Amino acid sequence: SSIPTKERTLLNKRVPVLGVFSLVQNTSLADGGPMPNSPSSLVNQYRLEEEEEQPGADAKDFFITVDNPESHVTAIETFIMYRVVTKTTRSEFDSSEYEVRRRYQDFLWLRGRLEESHPTLIVHPLPEKFVMKGMVERFNDGFIETRRKALHRFLNKISEHPVLSYSQHFKVFLTAQELTSHRKQGPGFLSRMGETVRAVANSVRGLRSRPEEFSVMQEYVDHFSTKICSVDKVTQRIIKEQREYLDELRQYGPTYTQWAELEEDLAEPLKGVADCVERCSQETEEQIQQLSEVLVPALHEYVLCAETLKAVMRRRDNIQAEFEAKNEALASRKADQDAEEVDGLAERVEVANTTLKEDWSRWQKAMRTDLRSALISTTEKNVDYYEKVSLAMVCSQ
Repeated sequence: SSIPTKERTLLNKRVPVLGVFSLVQNTSLADGGPMPNSPSSLVNQYRLEEEEEQPGADAKDFFITVDNPESHVTAIETFIMYRVVTKTTRSEFDSSEYEVRRRYQDFLWLRGRLEESHPTLIVHPLPEKFVMKGMVERFNDGFIETRRKALHRFLNKISEHPVLSYSQHFKVFLTAQELTSHRKQGPGFLSRMGETVRAVANSVRGLRSRPEEFSVMQEYVDHFSTKICSVDKVTQRIIKEQREYLDELRQYGPTYTQWAELEEDLAEPLKGVADCVERCSQETEEQIQQLSEVLVPALHEYVLCAETLKAVMRRRDNIQAEFEAKNEALASRKADQDAEEVDGLAERVEVANTTLKEDWSRWQKAMRTDLRSALISTTEKNVDYYEKVSLAMVCSQ
């Protein structure tokens, strides 16, 4: 059989029944229990659940770090190279530690190869290719660090996947000093061409009988995408407004200090207001930092994940559409010469369905863990922010 060993393993597993959109539609905790009394208890409960759900965390066999970005300038382009350090205990690797340098285009190559080899597995998204507004902005420290973190997360997500982590392309990416020869290989164009033909055929013909569970998945993805995009946009708008508010506070406070120097009788209350504004400025700056570094990256990562899921669902539908079309053609001709090909397509549909269901369950669990952590941390910071701002106002009176 042509089915890869790892995907064949997934065929033999039972897939749990899928819940639908419980994260976004249900505002209670996942276990249905009462909401804890404080953000701290929320965090403690989350950590306890994490420890209970992941007893095999010590079995991790990949440790990958993306760091040390360096700018490279050539006659035709400027780009950033990142150091990728890998430590592994897997026996198929010749060494236990590797160090290579990779640029963003190399990460794109890896992701493309993984999607090409495993069209119905959910390959974690990369950060978007930057739309250049100016060379200085493109390579500022903030942008480079944000991308470094996203690339680091991408590789570690792949390393934790029970199928993708065994990909030969992943091994080459982590170990080969140069990727040029590997990037020149492969049926990338032909593979994309084949997928395009199937996609066109699918859009014209349509599916005859998509299984209900995949229709449920599609509905989930559509709702999830709408809501996560909305939350992402609103959060970024709030950060923008808070930065403007912070700029106003920083201009506002010194005015009271200067005024206090001129009005002896009002000096004490004026200094109190100035002190209050200063404390509010500090707390607002910390809150903006928390939202920018914790919540927004998590939200935007899953905005990209939603697009990835839509693409995976389309590829699954294309595989089924190809099988249905060939099966109908075979039946109309009453011919036996294509029966073996139809059987192969039927097996491919079965593999696609099973691997997607298994990956879907894994993705949902990871998504809820990631977003829950970011949301709880944000809740805790927001409560802390308003408590400290209120205290600063009381103290200024």
